[in-house]
Amino acid sequence: MPTPPFLPLLSQNTLHDLERPLAHLGPAFVSHQDLDIFSNAHTAFDSINDTTIALRCREFYVVANNVAGISLEQIQALLDSGARKLVLPASPVLLSKCSAAGIDKSRLIAHLDLVNAAVALSVTDTLRNAVSGVYVRTNTIDYTLVETIRGLFPSRTHDLYLSPISSFEVPLSMEAASSEGEIGRAIRTLVHSHRTTLVVPSTALPTPQVIASLFVSALTTDRPDGLYPTVVSSYHGNHSLGLVYSSASSIAAALASSRGVYWSRSRNALWQKGDTSGATQELVHIRQDCDGDALEFVVDQVEPGFCHLDTPSCFTSPSSPLATSIHGGLSGLERTLISRLSSAPEGSYTRRLMADEDLLQKKIKEEADELCAATTKDDIAFEAADLLYFAMVMCLKNGVRLADVERALDKKATKITRRKGDAKPGYTASTKVNGVVNGTSAVLNGIASKTNGVEAPSTLNGYQNGEAEKIKMTTYTLSALSPPEQAALLRRPVLKSGDMIAKVQPIVERVRKEGDEALKALTKQFDKAELDEVVIRPPFFAPESGNGQYHCLDGTTRIPLSQQVKEAMDVAYQNIKKFHTAQLSASLTVETSPGVICTRVAKPINKVGLYIPGGTAVLPSTALMLGVPAQVAGCKEVVFATPPQRSSLTTSGNATVSPEVLYAAHLVGASAILKCGGAQAVGALAYGTQTVPKVDKIFGPGNQWVTAAKMLVQNDDAALVGIDMPAGPSEVLVIADSTSDPAFVAADLLSQAEHGVDSQVVLVGVTLSSTSLQAIEAEVDRQARLLPRVDIVRQSIAKSITVIVESLDEALAFSNRYAPEHLIVNVPGIEGTKVHEVMAKVENAGSVFFGPYTPESCGDYASGTNHTLPTNGYARQYSGVNTASFQKHITSQEISPDGLKVLGPVVVTLAECEGLEAHANAVRVRLQALHA
Repeated sequence: MPTPPFLPLLSQNTLHDLERPLAHLGPAFVSHQDLDIFSNAHTAFDSINDTTIALRCREFYVVANNVAGISLEQIQALLDSGARKLVLPASPVLLSKCSAAGIDKSRLIAHLDLVNAAVALSVTDTLRNAVSGVYVRTNTIDYTLVETIRGLFPSRTHDLYLSPISSFEVPLSMEAASSEGEIGRAIRTLVHSHRTTLVVPSTALPTPQVIASLFVSALTTDRPDGLYPTVVSSYHGNHSLGLVYSSASSIAAALASSRGVYWSRSRNALWQKGDTSGATQELVHIRQDCDGDALEFVVDQVEPGFCHLDTPSCFTSPSSPLATSIHGGLSGLERTLISRLSSAPEGSYTRRLMADEDLLQKKIKEEADELCAATTKDDIAFEAADLLYFAMVMCLKNGVRLADVERALDKKATKITRRKGDAKPGYTASTKVNGVVNGTSAVLNGIASKTNGVEAPSTLNGYQNGEAEKIKMTTYTLSALSPPEQAALLRRPVLKSGDMIAKVQPIVERVRKEGDEALKALTKQFDKAELDEVVIRPPFFAPESGNGQYHCLDGTTRIPLSQQVKEAMDVAYQNIKKFHTAQLSASLTVETSPGVICTRVAKPINKVGLYIPGGTAVLPSTALMLGVPAQVAGCKEVVFATPPQRSSLTTSGNATVSPEVLYAAHLVGASAILKCGGAQAVGALAYGTQTVPKVDKIFGPGNQWVTAAKMLVQNDDAALVGIDMPAGPSEVLVIADSTSDPAFVAADLLSQAEHGVDSQVVLVGVTLSSTSLQAIEAEVDRQARLLPRVDIVRQSIAKSITVIVESLDEALAFSNRYAPEHLIVNVPGIEGTKVHEVMAKVENAGSVFFGPYTPESCGDYASGTNHTLPTNGYARQYSGVNTASFQKHITSQEISPDGLKVLGPVVVTLAECEGLEAHANAVRVRLQALHA
């Protein structure tokens, strides 16, 4: 059961009587009429929280029923003010507005009022898809009606709440609430047979005993004594304290006292924890498990602990380090600091911090700076721990507990409207001190300071006071340009393929003749790296060692792999694999005419070579984008080729492959890795060497040397190798208007500009005002200066353009003419069906990204689509790499005698028309045999 077997509907006149025992059991419905929620939403919720939130467990579901003309702003105010869920009239129009405003359906419940009129139940897919549940107000409990509504909302993701008004005209008795009573039986039936939660008005709940009886009514147990196994957990640190047992009477006592009360089997009586030991428990939650046959009590345990051995937990031995404190981590720190508030000795550092507000504030700022400057995993963890320590001192000095911080986080999580989130003035200037970015205390507002005795002038990537030439694109208004001038905007930098092929031909030819020795010599010449082995084979990944570290294997060399990177690559791999598996071609069989059966069967390309660039940046993402579809297609041999890195991990200085590429090879099942890049790697894959397998098709992006080599070998009959597509510099076209977030637009432009100095970046502004354009240009300049690859960005942005158009249709028409590798439609309001409408107008693009929260980076790494895409305008003719790229299709046909009798004369006629008598004769001899 994801929720309690019943939920209360609170009303103002009982709010302060039984809210404590009800709060221990979970959420509650609140009518907006009782809370005057629309006029002062924050005040209404805070007034409840003053009394109830101390129990740290209340969630409110606000019922906004029969509200005429409720506005989207009022709905947002309710959710922002703390309502976990909102019950709204079952209006598809209203709920569609909520969806369009970005309100998640998990926050919305549809309200069906069936009390005053016979309502013809008709539920559309729009309504189903817009809510996470349905709240039904009826005259009485009607199982047939419940079953009907369940049929309209069959998904297990839809919660169903039944609020029968006439069933609770008088307060419930113990008999009615018990598992054998009328209401108790109803709860059991609704929960177990209909997956429905009963809503009970708080006016019908007279005592904690009745509340406990209702809660227990849907529980089950297979124990002869009728007790319920109960896990006791700590509210602080969320770890288990012990295992006990509960009964209906002990649950009632716990609710009445807000204490940990259980049933003692040895004494056959109630057991109130801490009565003799003093280690009492403040009750926070009582929850049942998914089967309703076990409970969890979440409590705030008082020292010295839960166990009779004076340990924090029954699962902790007295000799354990954890036995010295009930809680480790932040909760343990909190306990220690609380004790120090009253007992810290004179002269101790904690007491000094408590007494000296100025020192405490300075330490918090200092530790924040050091955390920002940290680079390694260990350093970041160390500095974060320091910052948390001083922040905790600040909190506790002012009476703020961890629970208060957690409640603040929870309250923020309920908000659906967000501020932009930019840094405040004074924190936006980012400077480098000794190579470390520092934006808080070292240099602010252009004032120089000293760090470690070294003066740090206010500079931005080497430009004094940020006064360097602005990093800016060139702007054109499309309607003001002549057709030839418009056509000029579509041109990319010209790659003189003939010249480049002439340059790479000697390299490729040397590899063809000399094999591995040529690869070693060329790698030393171009990459300044020594190669002991040209090719390495699996395994490429070592199992996790005992200390939680991961290593990849380059032969016998172990190379550390970050756990964070590993986990990110695992997610990306699964998403890419899921999307590409769905692309697998199925066999096709068609009877084109009676007796003529034609088929097409997909077969994997046996041997493929995947080029993984590694020049200005290591690209393990490309290894996944190429390796996963090859794996899904079933290619028998998958050979990576990637430039090596000079390594300090070996005594000989032998070049190694990056650990991220090695791990990608492990994930996709690569059979070999060629530790070479450039034209020489392409030549080795095309012709093979003593150790490099010859492949049938070469995939992957690269610089102009790689591209020219791929074009050379695909036209050489001796190589008999195919390539994926012509390649050029990376490019993006972003469509935006005056409502687009300038920071988002600028970030998308720069994400492509940093690839290389020849990257192509285009902004198409739809009726973009001068103010909006200036805001985007300012963001481009500001963000670019903060990038480590700013020198590359400065050159690529200088060659990039902004094109102003009058409409979205004009923007899409320009984009279709340009045929970009990446197309980003960053125009707010385009979602749902509008995405399909716009997509229908996109004719030429490698991959399309819709909406302000769909950055191109997601497609580059982990959304699932492939990032190896056609550039240089080739999106007019080519698709991006996909599963079919690694397959070939074989057709077959089978013709029956009767089928040939019909089809044969047609073939004879066409063959004779072309003068190919042998073709015609191959059919005639068979027809004569059939007629003999």
